Amino acid sequence: MVKKNAFYAQSGGVTAVINASACGVIETARLHKSVIGKVYAGNNGIIGALQEELIDTSKETAKTIAALRHTPSGAFGSCRYKLRSFEESQAEYERLIEVFKAHNIGYFFYNGGGDSQDTAHKVSQISEKMGYPITCIGIPKTVDNDLPITDNSPGFGSVAKYVAISTREAGLDVSSMCASSTNIFILEVMGRHAGWIAAAGGLAQEQEGDPPHIILFPEIAFNEAKFLMKVKQTVKQHGFCVVVASEGVHYKDGTFLSDSGQRDAFGHAQLGGVAPTLATMINEKWGYKYHWAVSDYLQRAARHIASATDVEQAYAMGKAAVEFALVGKNAVMTTIVRKPGKTYRWEVGEAPLAEVANVERKMPRSYITKDGFGITDACKAYLQPLISGEDYPPYKNGLPQYARLKKVLVKKKLTKSFML
Repeated sequence: MVKKNAFYAQSGGVTAVINASACGVIETARLHKSVIGKVYAGNNGIIGALQEELIDTSKETAKTIAALRHTPSGAFGSCRYKLRSFEESQAEYERLIEVFKAHNIGYFFYNGGGDSQDTAHKVSQISEKMGYPITCIGIPKTVDNDLPITDNSPGFGSVAKYVAISTREAGLDVSSMCASSTNIFILEVMGRHAGWIAAAGGLAQEQEGDPPHIILFPEIAFNEAKFLMKVKQTVKQHGFCVVVASEGVHYKDGTFLSDSGQRDAFGHAQLGGVAPTLATMINEKWGYKYHWAVSDYLQRAARHIASATDVEQAYAMGKAAVEFALVGKNAVMTTIVRKPGKTYRWEVGEAPLAEVANVERKMPRSYITKDGFGITDACKAYLQPLISGEDYPPYKNGLPQYARLKKVLVKKKLTKSFML
């Protein structure tokens, strides 16, 4: 095999474990220096490739790269930038090939969700169309857990663990105050069209009556009257009510309870604010005192309580991506395959990028209780292993210690710059 360099990039919303995948890619590539030269990381995702801003990871020590495994966020910078079709934006693709040629890049590893796998798929197609061979491997990542084919997505397990823990702890708080103060607590979590993160709140329940008492999913159309009655019944029975609500909760006609009107680069609605909307709704109807919280970035940045299973799987997906490339696989995404049996076991699999790109996997109805406000035992059995185990980062002076990269950029070889 002719020795080629590799390009790795992070895309979309980051997670507590996406850097573990980066660690898996870089450490594995370093074991195969006879085939893979240097690993260049895109400075802010695919934008780094378009602007020829390539981070030379060979300038980072083995210790620093190893520390990526316990470091949250996107160490190399991420982006929300959608590559349009070749016909719509030929210049973008020509630029990518130009940069790859200039830096002898023959491997493309793209770490992201559905839209990102679409980008990886497009790059694999244009490599053939433009006569420059590139091995393209997608690495799954999304806190939303909405990628198809893979059993679960790296990043989700740690968010699920954070939400379950936060729900349990906040539930204890409000239960201790409800006799003379707060009766309602609402936790707003991420999830535009899929309710996996909200469902994870249900893991906080150990026995009947434990919070959360209500979970609101994007898969179940919101019925205001039914919701308010459930709240009243819960407060009457338990003295308080804890609600976990997905940001993507919507009415029967598809209207989100909270839509800012803004759109991101992929055309998705900018959501947020469903918790105060629900709190006001409850207060105006029943007069209950409330508190609410929006977990927002905290849920996906909480590396200090990451799931050990999630960390292990994220690293394995990055490692497998390089191994796939070395044996000639192309235009596929690494996946997690759950083995059958009562004991949780998993292995590495693969899925064609064409079957992953832009496909959202929502929660099956069998995972949601008949009343639409909770999760079933089948859902708990699916979720529980994904939050199992602790993988604490090292601490110093009471704070977790995370990797700090030099992020040395490779000298540009092209004379023309590229405007986004």
